[in-house]
Amino acid sequence: MKLIIHGGFFSESDQSHEIKVAKQESLKNIAQKAFEYLQSHSAFDTVAYAVSLLEDDELYNAGIGSQIQSDGVIRMSAAIMNGETQKLSGVINIQNVKNPIFVAKDLINEDDRVLGGNGAKIYANENGFENFSTEIPQRRKEYEAKLQNGGKGTVGCVAIDKDGRLAVATSTGGKGFEIPGRISDSATVAGNYANSFCAVSCTGVGEDIVSNATATKIVTRVTDGMSLENAFTKTFEELKTIDGFAGAIAIDKNGNIYHQDSYPTMVYASFDGENFEVFN
Repeated sequence: MKLIIHGGFFSESDQSHEIKVAKQESLKNIAQKAFEYLQSHSAFDTVAYAVSLLEDDELYNAGIGSQIQSDGVIRMSAAIMNGETQKLSGVINIQNVKNPIFVAKDLINEDDRVLGGNGAKIYANENGFENFSTEIPQRRKEYEAKLQNGGKGTVGCVAIDKDGRLAVATSTGGKGFEIPGRISDSATVAGNYANSFCAVSCTGVGEDIVSNATATKIVTRVTDGMSLENAFTKTFEELKTIDGFAGAIAIDKNGNIYHQDSYPTMVYASFDGENFEVFN
């Protein structure tokens, strides 16, 4: 049993040392809570739980603390994928729910498993998800001042459970000030993908991740026999050709954990019950 989580990117230019330390402590705490949850739950249930904890922490651009789009509205996206069944479900540009990842998880048993916009919100309302504003004062100040964070904020979790099952979940509040209707990578297989061989969650600039098909490439290469490290190396070399901005976390079927980013610094933490690894 192992897991790794990420909380987007940390930029020395626009965040303080105090924020960096806060994210390190937060990620370590969430990784530990999620690992404890993994003891008695499947990887699929655990990745949703871990991402919900990240959504509930305003340090990250997902759920509470999501970025505001150019028209002053918050729209969030999230997806989850079960490596065992190879089913993905997700929501795109959903508004006014506390935990988009739980709405995405709820959709896994539906025939129509990826919903967008108003349809996603109607489904949430009909399935007991209460109306909830995820806006915080800091995001409103950033919006009003037209400050951008570069579109590098997403959260995710990859886990392998005691039965060797893999799962992945990813959630984002968008890049901030984007055109309404813009689709991120987080609810697509480019940014969130798993099968029985490997699971990958991405963060960064969604357009770059989609153009590179980052998560899908890594998982496919591992499935075809490439090592996890080599799959990352080749995929990120291809990302360089478009000067892509991305980071990714992964676990393969043998429990190997790997992460990489194209620019500093993706914030992440992994835990296997004994050893923590936290970004620095």
